[in-house]
Amino acid sequence: MITYPRKPISLSLNSSDLSLCTQVDTAATLYQKSPDCFHLLLTEPPLHEAEFGGSFTTSTAPQPRLLWLEISPYRLIMTMQSNGKFSYRHWLERGIYGMSRYWLQDEALGQGGQIRLRNFTRKLEISGDPLPTHLSVEYELWANRVPMGRYELNLEVHHD
Repeated sequence: MITYPRKPISLSLNSSDLSLCTQVDTAATLYQKSPDCFHLLLTEPPLHEAEFGGSFTTSTAPQPRLLWLEISPYRLIMTMQSNGKFSYRHWLERGIYGMSRYWLQDEALGQGGQIRLRNFTRKLEISGDPLPTHLSVEYELWANRVPMGRYELNLEVHHD
């Protein structure tokens, strides 16, 4: 496995029907698993909580949150892991219904729960040769038959 440490990246998530627009600029480690399969690992910055006035406040995350993307021309598996109260995994594959899972932990009660949603990937495009420079994914999120929004995830990997 070839490793390309500390590549600058831009990762954005936007919704076409909800007021969600977020972007992260940070550094990540890129692992080349095969000629067309890559893993990207980054530490997620602290969470931001939106307030009704449109202003943002920063809250500190007690534990680092690792974001792991498994990228191929056919699918994207995005996993956020932490020792905190919230984790998720999205399995996105072009043209099919995939699974999005969220794990919630209530430390006071010592209980955890899982929320499972379906997603439908309308578009998954990766460009760059030999290393990826751009990934674009458009998907819908569903709870049973209820639409939970349309989203676009864009990843730019900046090479030196």
